[in-house]
Amino acid sequence: MKSVDPMKLVKYTFLATGIGMLAGTVFLYLNTSAFLKNAIKAEGTVIELIPSYSDGSTTYRPAVRFINQQGKEIKFASSSSSNPPSYSEGQTVEILYRPEEPQKAEINSFFSLWGAPTILGGLGSAFFTVGAVLLAVPKLKGREEKYLKQQGTPIEAEFQSVEINTMLSVNDRHPFQVITQWKNPSTSEIHVFESGNIWYDPSEFITNQKITVYIEKENPNKYWVDLSFLPRMAE
Repeated sequence: MKSVDPMKLVKYTFLATGIGMLAGTVFLYLNTSAFLKNAIKAEGTVIELIPSYSDGSTTYRPAVRFINQQGKEIKFASSSSSNPPSYSEGQTVEILYRPEEPQKAEINSFFSLWGAPTILGGLGSAFFTVGAVLLAVPKLKGREEKYLKQQGTPIEAEFQSVEINTMLSVNDRHPFQVITQWKNPSTSEIHVFESGNIWYDPSEFITNQKITVYIEKENPNKYWVDLSFLPRMAE
């Protein structure tokens, strides 16, 4: 069974989730727009605050009573809830409903009508942006690596250790980094280079104490640790 690159899985999960949420946002927007196109106004009264329980918190949905065009009493519960409650029992509210479906009425407020698509759209945009950034970063790094391999100065750095990068975690797993060190003969300064993330322990495959690092001639802080000698992880 082939292993899956954890970062690739994260990237596409965020991207797919974001796209799904944005598609849902469009659906909700069109649904609300179609509702408003044919809805008429009426005056209603909040008759009850219905509690909803989720993840240890409680929110309240207003139940409303109104009289439709045919003089029939209609009761409905708003699709949106909040804590503290946005309404109180006995409060008069303006409602919107379609004559053919009076039970699907809504309170005429921004949150009742547009709260769901606004929240879903915000979450979808955030997930999509994170996924897109995670996809773009490796491409930018790839360009930088290509530039350093072509224009950079290769040096031989001393292998120091293989460390776990605890700053990054995917599915409770941390990647590894190869740490090398080099003394700049021009300045006698010590430079420590960290490789890119590796999703397996490369220790047993590092048999040479010298590892090539490509640096920008005037700026050793811009570098790329060449680990092309390591076996590639199966996909």
